Amino acid sequence: MNDLYPFINLPLPYAYDALEPYIDEKTMHLHHDRHLQTYVDNLNAALKDHPEAQRMSLQQLVTYSGRLPRSMRAAVHNNAGGVYNHRLYFDSITPGTHLPSGELERAIVMEFGGLSGLNEKLKAAALSVFGSGYAWLCVTPAGKLAIATSPNQDTPLARGCCPILLVDVWEHAYYLKHYNLRAAYLDDFAHVIDWDKAETRFAECRMSRQRIARRRL
Repeated sequence: MNDLYPFINLPLPYAYDALEPYIDEKTMHLHHDRHLQTYVDNLNAALKDHPEAQRMSLQQLVTYSGRLPRSMRAAVHNNAGGVYNHRLYFDSITPGTHLPSGELERAIVMEFGGLSGLNEKLKAAALSVFGSGYAWLCVTPAGKLAIATSPNQDTPLARGCCPILLVDVWEHAYYLKHYNLRAAYLDDFAHVIDWDKAETRFAECRMSRQRIARRRL
């Protein structure tokens, strides 16, 4: 993945119509080719005259944007968040999805009672976001699964949350198909979650947490 300046809009890992009937082809074109592309272009523009910031990875820009010069802070925070969040969103969904398995399935059962309990709580969190934002499934610093929300293009990274997947609840993610019916979109979203990718990220997050814990000993 291109993770350094100049950033590019990575292609989708599936066809634009691959998620039909749950997410429509036109929404995928607009969401990826226009909305995400705008964040990529704006982020590159914000970094153009700041070589010191160009050496930071996308995740570093998202996590530490508050430490950047005030003149560029808001632009980087908003647009790096837009790129990071959208990349993770498009990588969180897939056609022909499978059910969770292995360690992730066991963690879901432990924290939420099972997949239906997780889906119910993730949907409730996504519905609770006022205006635009996201609902996340994360690994906490303690290595447990948790659900978080964030407004606009914020992320939970600065709170020590390691993301497993996220649900985009900006209206452009669903309005062409579902209009203002966010709940209907969330019901459809549950059918296209890429649990294989989520399981991989879950393992990576837990390994990262373990490495951090060992360094503190």
